[in-house]
Amino acid sequence: MPRFYNNRITPFTSADYNRAVPRKKGRKIKMKSNNMKKIIAIALTALMSVTALASCGSTAGGGASETTTASGAAQTTAASDTQVKGTVSTNGSTSMQKVISTLSEQFMNENGGITVTYDPTGSGTGIEAVKNGSTDIGLSSRKLKDSESGLTATTVALDGIAIIVNKDSKVEDLTVEQIAGIFTGEITNWKDVGGDDLEISCIGRESGSGTRDGFESVTKTSDKCKLAQELTSTGAVISAVQNNKNAIGYASLSAVDGQSGVKAVKVAGVECSEATVLDGSYAIQRPFVLVTKDGVKLSDAAQKFFDYATSSAASDLIRKAGAVPVK
Repeated sequence: MPRFYNNRITPFTSADYNRAVPRKKGRKIKMKSNNMKKIIAIALTALMSVTALASCGSTAGGGASETTTASGAAQTTAASDTQVKGTVSTNGSTSMQKVISTLSEQFMNENGGITVTYDPTGSGTGIEAVKNGSTDIGLSSRKLKDSESGLTATTVALDGIAIIVNKDSKVEDLTVEQIAGIFTGEITNWKDVGGDDLEISCIGRESGSGTRDGFESVTKTSDKCKLAQELTSTGAVISAVQNNKNAIGYASLSAVDGQSGVKAVKVAGVECSEATVLDGSYAIQRPFVLVTKDGVKLSDAAQKFFDYATSSAASDLIRKAGAVPVK
């Protein structure tokens, strides 16, 4: 049998046996070789059992580690399940189409559970949609009027309103006063402002348009414009001027850039560009704003998009869309 000495197992020898077992005087008992082998085998078996127990303890520790890992996986799954999901509806300014589309596309790429929709109805309609609760975020290319109370406008960008003429026009530069005179009918022939002897055809936007409101606010022509055509989108205005060599119109800088068939004239010697809009030297400009309803909490999805669109991270995207970021 094995014995313990200083916490170690040692074989039970024949000497130990002689001391432990009573015997006749002068007689010693020798352990046979086979018996010795059996005892050693028993001792080794005991030693292996102790080692196995220690190993089990180690394995139990490993089991705890696996449980922790499983718990971590469960936590990761839970975090995934709480990812913000939903649909964000935006409604309003057609001039903001490039800006809102560029922001929405990148945002949805980064937030797979959220869909952003855009309904290009015009600033006035978008503002009304926020008021009556039919959209999450309104889009306006003008400041809110005093009568549009209970709403908050957050500026995300600035936009120059380009004064456009047909590409074949000789006119390159107009003052704000000349532009006002043309649109109110005081100036009716291009020869009076340096062009050919042709009757001027004024193209503008419909009532409620943010572009029109911005243009008329700066030129002080509200309710005074005499238009040959009153159109419902920025694209339609550009197209009309492209197809009429006598035409003049106004459109968002971001929409005019890259368009063939039209050109933007200088205003009081200043080109319409991002730099001149940002530094304020270009006179005819307006804000691009997100409109929300006071006292109404946005959904988690809408709030996340709102925060994204108004952050400095959106600046490069706004610039890419042709507008001037304010951050």
